[in-house]
Amino acid sequence: MPCLATDVRSALRRVLFLVAATALATGLAGCETANLFQGQPAAQAPAAAPAGTPTLAPALPAVTPPPQASMPAAPRVALLLPLSGPNADIGKALLNAAEMALFDTADGQFDLLPRDTQGTADGAAAAAHSALEAGAGLILGPFFADEVSAAAPIARAAGVNIVAFSTDERVAGQGVYLMGFLPRTQVMRVVSYAHAQGLNRFAAVVPDSAYGQTISDLLREAVGEAGAQVANIAVYDPAANNATQVVRQLANYDARHAALLAQRRALEAAGDDASLQALARLKNQDAIGDVDFDAIMLPEGGERLLALAPLLPFFDIDPSRVRLLGTGLWDDPSLGKEPELVGGWYAAPDPNLRASFEQRYAALFGAKPPRIATLGYDATALAAALARKQGGPDFSTAALTNPNGFAGLDGIFRLRADGLDERGLAVLEVERDGPKIVSPAPTSFATN
Repeated sequence: MPCLATDVRSALRRVLFLVAATALATGLAGCETANLFQGQPAAQAPAAAPAGTPTLAPALPAVTPPPQASMPAAPRVALLLPLSGPNADIGKALLNAAEMALFDTADGQFDLLPRDTQGTADGAAAAAHSALEAGAGLILGPFFADEVSAAAPIARAAGVNIVAFSTDERVAGQGVYLMGFLPRTQVMRVVSYAHAQGLNRFAAVVPDSAYGQTISDLLREAVGEAGAQVANIAVYDPAANNATQVVRQLANYDARHAALLAQRRALEAAGDDASLQALARLKNQDAIGDVDFDAIMLPEGGERLLALAPLLPFFDIDPSRVRLLGTGLWDDPSLGKEPELVGGWYAAPDPNLRASFEQRYAALFGAKPPRIATLGYDATALAAALARKQGGPDFSTAALTNPNGFAGLDGIFRLRADGLDERGLAVLEVERDGPKIVSPAPTSFATN
């Protein structure tokens, strides 16, 4: 596949210019001075990151470069994505976002080399070989862990680093840096915030899977660091129709229900006015006594979360007394339609930062971008920033692991020497009309 060099960038610039001009002419910019090339209205732009934190978008639109023939050879960066096969939609969305970043942030001296992994390990290995033969000095992607594992030794042999989109920590290190939304950062952030609000005993309902085990381990680690306690972790079969029995046991429902029946019998036997009044108050209850935790993590999203959440009040785990916690899988503004989830907390990037990107993406490509599309944008913008460093392109380990980090569409992030990433996440609360930020995302790593 040819590189996305000057011709493609010029065409994309023309498309984006037409979108911007149309918006300004018809008032779609909200009557504000808007920089549509950057995706942030000037009046609503987030606070600038402190000095030393490179921002992945320039203050002004990229200038159309002079003819390629008059310029030295451009640095080349590969983008390995599943552009065919069952996950082609994911790959295409990431590529679309990368093209937007290419327009927004790259000058004329930057070539992006898309390669199709077909969503397989063999495809990723072939794509890595092809990209390196074409002169790639950095690889962005692949998306899946087995793809990363296949591409990594090929890149290492060539001395080329990989910035992958996987969230599987096992593939990180030795030149592989993960830029995905890692569960580690999400769990640590929301548990730390919850403990600071006075919650001390944590429970969880997790699937019996590698992901569920990861969340369980991270919860224990985060709770231990906070000086709190893990009361219980319930595990359910993700292939089963529901987790009813697991939640019932977690709630200690049978014992609490038996205690309620015994209490009712005692009050009925007493028969005095005070006892009868107490009996009336128990009329609509199914159990008495509290559960032994004040926060519970549900690390699921979509239909599984919507099936799981109603089981809690059904077995007398009261969401008004037990705080529900989630991961980035909760980063869905429609969750407020589920009453049991309202008031729950989860850690995720500030959604306001990507709002303009989502609008621009929809205008360009005719569909709302999937949540992960910003990874394609920020990874490409990162590569473009490193490509235009003073003294020439620098895709080295030292440049990638700049301790000051970078500021992108999803806030600040930095890549660690062990290959994992750290992100400045906000804590959001589920509300009926959409999430509300209850703890803002940090704007620098200065205190970390």
